[in-house]
Amino acid sequence: MSKGKKSKKPFDIHNMTPEEQLKFEIAEELGLGGKVLESGWKSLTSKESGRIGGMITKRKREMQKEGVKME
Repeated sequence: MSKGKKSKKPFDIHNMTPEEQLKFEIAEELGLGGKVLESGWKSLTSKESGRIGGMITKRKREMQKEGVKME
């Protein structure tokens, strides 16, 4: 296995961390939930991934202002 690669782990919708739940929730809002379930996160384009990342950051900032903590 090359240095920078992560091990391939199946996506389990029923066993997600709070961060994974947020990421998947945003993917679904953008209409990408089916694509992720079918082909995994690696199937997303860089534009799609960047949009999800930007929305995660925005949502985390909003949660921080409200005093909600993500673990």
